[in-house]
Amino acid sequence: MLERIIQIDQEVFLMFNQGASNPVFDWLLPILRNPFTWAPLYLFLVIFFIKHYGKMGILIVAMTLVNFGISDGVSSHLIKKTVKRVRPCNDETFKESINLRVRCSGGYSFTSSHATNHFAMAFFWIVLFRRRWKHIFWLGFLWAFMISISQVYVGVHYPLDILFGALLGTGIGVLNGYLFHRFFPTFLTPKQQNTVTTSI
Repeated sequence: MLERIIQIDQEVFLMFNQGASNPVFDWLLPILRNPFTWAPLYLFLVIFFIKHYGKMGILIVAMTLVNFGISDGVSSHLIKKTVKRVRPCNDETFKESINLRVRCSGGYSFTSSHATNHFAMAFFWIVLFRRRWKHIFWLGFLWAFMISISQVYVGVHYPLDILFGALLGTGIGVLNGYLFHRFFPTFLTPKQQNTVTTSI
């Protein structure tokens, strides 16, 4: 059963890594997965939170870092070192079949920390701001999804690495978001919402 699942995972990997190959993806997806691409967005959000929410904004930033630390710790240090799945680009019996579009890093493959971390941050913010920004779900989800799926296209992760990383990150982000609301139930009261709307 496990061998069949792995076989299907590899087949789906090749469908996207090879079958979806085109010049636009070859240019865009390696850039999209690069930390230098998305780091400015996260820096902007840090500044935005602090500027518009003051002390509560600092708390949001601090909790975002805690959320990231939990997701990265669980994925990179707990699951990867327990499962020890080899990356497709490092698999001696499989790597000749793939299109490798970036440097193949060391470490293990399952779960994808890119997927876990970005989905954790996206869904933490979605839970916090879902009543304030009506489009935040789709924006947050698509951003995390595009960064995550690019890992398959460039050849460094299997689809199941991404799927379980996304599920793990979503769970962590949602849990931390609800914990934040539980301990700070007055966040984004009507008065705060009006203040933010006026500022924007």
